Parts: sequence; C-alpha cells; structure tokens
Amino acid sequence: MRLAFLGTPDFAVPTLAALLQAGHEIVCVYSQPSAPRGRGHAIRPSPVQAFAEAHGLPVRTPASMKAPEEVAAFAALDLDAAVIVAFGQILTEDILQAPRLGCYNLHGSLLPRWRGAAPIQRAIMAGDAVTGVQVMAMTAGLDEGPVLATFTSRIDALDTAGSVHDRLAPAGAALMVEAMDAVARGVARPEPQSDEGALYARKIKPAEARIGWQRPAVRTDRQIRGLSPFPGAWFLAPSERGPVRVKALLSRTEDGEGEPGEVLDGELLIACGDGAVRILRAQREGRAPQDALAFVRGFPLRPGQHLG
Repeated sequence: MRLAFLGTPDFAVPTLAALLQAGHEIVCVYSQPSAPRGRGHAIRPSPVQAFAEAHGLPVRTPASMKAPEEVAAFAALDLDAAVIVAFGQILTEDILQAPRLGCYNLHGSLLPRWRGAAPIQRAIMAGDAVTGVQVMAMTAGLDEGPVLATFTSRIDALDTAGSVHDRLAPAGAALMVEAMDAVARGVARPEPQSDEGALYARKIKPAEARIGWQRPAVRTDRQIRGLSPFPGAWFLAPSERGPVRVKALLSRTEDGEGEPGEVLDGELLIACGDGAVRILRAQREGRAPQDALAFVRGFPLRPGQHLG
C-alpha cells in the first residue's frame, strides 16, 4: 500500500522498519521537529527522522499538523492508509479522513485501559500484572477507536518501563504488519472499544519523579520501575559536599523497618512508610548507571543515614 508514517521516538522505529521490509511504499514520514536530546542536549532529529533519512525516505517535521498547508500536503499524498506510532500531535478530522482506507495507530496498552500519553509507565506504576500493544483504527476521540489486533505481555516484578518498552516495540511492529496486510486484503475486523474501565495515562510530570520515602514500599518500587530509565525516580543522598541527586533505576520490595528514608544496610536497602525497598541499580548525577554494589563502592551509603 501507499502509506504515510507518523512517529517520533525509539518506540516507533521498529514499526517503520517492519513496514518497509514488508514491501509497503512509504511515501512520506512525519516526525516532530528536531529538539534538544541526549545528555549534551544538542539539537538532533528524532529517532524516526534519523532512521527515515538514513533509508532515503522523504521527511516532514511540521510544528503542527493543523496548519492548512500541512493538511493540503497530506491530502495530496494520495494515500491508501497512514500508520501512527507515538507521533506526539493530535490529528484533526481532515487528516484522519484523507487516506482511502483510514489511519491506524499502534498503542502501548490494552485499551480502554491507559488511553493517552504514558501507557507503559502508568501500567507499571499502577501495579498492573498484564499489559500489551494494540493496533487501533483512529477516530476523533483520544485512543477510542476500534481495535484490529492485540499482543499481550506480563509485567514481571523486575520489569521497568524500559524493559516493557523494549518488549512491546518489536511485538507491535509485527502486529502492525499483520494488521496492514488484513486492511490491504479487506479482511480486517475492527472491534469497538468499551468505555467501561477506561483510564487516562496522563503525561509524566517532573514532580512525580521525586521519591517520597513515607509512601509504602510497594508504591515506591512501582514508581522507581515505572519511571526507569526516563525520567528516573530520584532522591537526595548525603555527602561531604552536600546533598547529591541520585536516580533509582531498578528495585524490589523487601522486609525492613525504620524511619522513612533510613538506610538499613550497606547495600541500598531503604526504609519506606511500610516495608523497605532494595535499590538494585542507581545513577549519581553526571555519572553512568551502576549496579548497587558498584554504586556503594564509589559512594557509600551507611546504615542510619537518611535520604532526602
């Protein structure tokens, strides 16, 4: 089919690659404009734009798909369908109706649970046991369209947003290829969503990343894993030069008792409001991530110290 692809982050790249491999004609790739990225905050193209340009695909990076010139340019592509994966903009009815066979979105949750911007993070932070990825025919409502295909995956006790992301991205790419084949052959059977049980996965706010040790260990563990690797749940650790910001990137709950934020042993067991969290991977500001034992060798946190 003649397809447009709209996507921005790493999560979208496997789907674009799979559609190319499947023989679809990608007539244009849309992505968010170049922005500060990485530790140096240099202005760089998005992962999707970089992949598309490396494969000789035409790319557009509009600040808004609502601009009349962008709507006209999209309609002029004479598309069979459009595929959208974490593009980052709301699409208007004019855009959704332009392709002959419609627009199809890959979404990282089991709809209607976790519609919206941060489904993987919210699923882990809520303690969901199962998540997945789905192909949805897009409608004007936010992530409310009928579902064509589903892949499900367990969320294990040591899963992070990063590990679930890395599992769902290639699975979603294969799912989209299957769905586009069904659409091309006219045999796709979209199933309407129910609004029962619908939850909105709002965007992660910076204030949510700071760890409050007074919370129960179960919630703190979910916060750490749900925000890893980005933006990273963090706390302040004491040092001779003053407090140091530390990101906790992996954890598990354990038995333990003490004042919330109290270090209970030399291997990063920290007391919470109820129970304790063992930090398994951490990162000092300006340093690379380290496993807990390597971290405490270079930056000891001793029993009895308190974390801010």
